[in-house]
Amino acid sequence: MSATAKHQLIGSRFLDDYLIVHPGSTAGIKVPQEQYAELERTTRAGETTPYWLIKAARRRWALDLPVSVPASNFLLLREKADPQYSRASWEINLGCNYDCEHCYLGEKKFEGLSMEGKAKLLRTMQEVGVLWLQITGGEPTVDRDFADSYTLAYELGMLITVSTNGSRLWQPKVLDVLTTLPAYRVVVSVYGASAASYDGLTRRKGSFATFQKGMAAALEAGIPMRLNLVVTERSAHEEAAMVAMAEDWGLEHNSYVNMAPTIYGGGETLPAQSAKHLRQRKVFSGCNAGHTFFHSDPYGVASICKVGRDPNVDLMAEGVEGLRKLGAIADSLMLRTGGCSGCTLSGSCGVCRPMAKLYQEAKAPLGSYCQHGRPREEVTA
Repeated sequence: MSATAKHQLIGSRFLDDYLIVHPGSTAGIKVPQEQYAELERTTRAGETTPYWLIKAARRRWALDLPVSVPASNFLLLREKADPQYSRASWEINLGCNYDCEHCYLGEKKFEGLSMEGKAKLLRTMQEVGVLWLQITGGEPTVDRDFADSYTLAYELGMLITVSTNGSRLWQPKVLDVLTTLPAYRVVVSVYGASAASYDGLTRRKGSFATFQKGMAAALEAGIPMRLNLVVTERSAHEEAAMVAMAEDWGLEHNSYVNMAPTIYGGGETLPAQSAKHLRQRKVFSGCNAGHTFFHSDPYGVASICKVGRDPNVDLMAEGVEGLRKLGAIADSLMLRTGGCSGCTLSGSCGVCRPMAKLYQEAKAPLGSYCQHGRPREEVTA
């Protein structure tokens, strides 16, 4: 099915469940295995849509599906995957048009795969069942292959989240692909409520004006967005103003307040931390990194997540078989080792081991990530 067909529904296995989803919507329908098997038979035989799906689509998304055409005309069913991953994040390129003080990526190089390589990577993701794909960067929209990569991911039956600074949402090619092929969500990072703080953090004069231009175009086009309000030492005094801006736009938002070291264990990002906004994290009780989701860098090198990048798997060389290694890698990385081995507070720690390792390599103050560095009254074990 090509993008011009603009499939209205996608059917996919999700862990132990079966889902029907609608591009551009965060709502879905969970169906029993028997009904999903019926859809598989229906599409293979070129038959029309079962009436139960017509009713369900009308109720869930107010969609009036055609009843007299083959279901395969508007329903894309994903193949069963082995191994199976439901989610992935992909840094399409580390390059960015900003140079933010707090950026965890460190040096931002405009390098990555060719479009041929990107297509190979996306097809590998499809083969292992990725339904939700986050395209990030750097700034993803500066990549010359962004629109083509986004289109291919859509064609392959993925629900796409784009993480962006919003500065290029006004550009016709970007705006066209996001409106013609609706995203699951566009997540926009906000770095201030005035040119002084915004341009200061991004270290790019005029970036606040460009951000406003991008937001105006996206809002007018009705693109589904959520805002990440980045609260740093430079913008802390504007937190309320950023919240007010989000509410004026009628957009869901959350505040991002804890700054992290770079992916190389560098501490140059940490001075951007607003001390009064440092938030105690919830107790880390484990996650499914490497088991149900994974991350890929711009070269197609897969890791369990954006933080735990080593050891990793070269998907360009190993493909699907390489991903079978990630589960064991994830389990080994989550062990409390090094500076965290034998910790008496590990049962209530809010930081996963790979993140703690980056803080330790950055020689960050204990109070920025570890309970041992906080006043005793703040520590609960």
